[in-house]
Amino acid sequence: MQKTTLCYIENENKILMLFRNKKENDPNEGKWVGIGGKFEENESPLECVTREVLEETGISDIEFKYVGLVHFVSDTYEDEDMYLFKAFTKTNEITACVEGELKWVPKEDVLALPMWEGDKHFLKPLFEGKENFEMSLIYEGDKLKEVK
Repeated sequence: MQKTTLCYIENENKILMLFRNKKENDPNEGKWVGIGGKFEENESPLECVTREVLEETGISDIEFKYVGLVHFVSDTYEDEDMYLFKAFTKTNEITACVEGELKWVPKEDVLALPMWEGDKHFLKPLFEGKENFEMSLIYEGDKLKEVK
């Protein structure tokens, strides 16, 4: 079981999104995602998301709010528990990311971006301000088969 974090950072009604197009053998290639990544040994979810956001964006002055846990179950990829966060920042300045292109996207346009189908199921409650939710997304290959 893989453990990861994912964060959606907001500033001036825009969300910082990452278009994955630079990493070899990336299952997220060609998709828009939030900022995050895999846990390092002995990291807490907050330590992981703080490190990943700094590494991928250069943003350090930020406060994170935990909003939920998403379980990914797949017949193709390793199962994953993803700790979901939201954050707000006052900076528009970001560094280049080695995993893809970062872009501030108007909040109302985010769900229209090419992304994993299941992402829309946790983004909706996140954007509505819901907290401490938990869901499971069951995939066969790249197709979402069930949401629990």
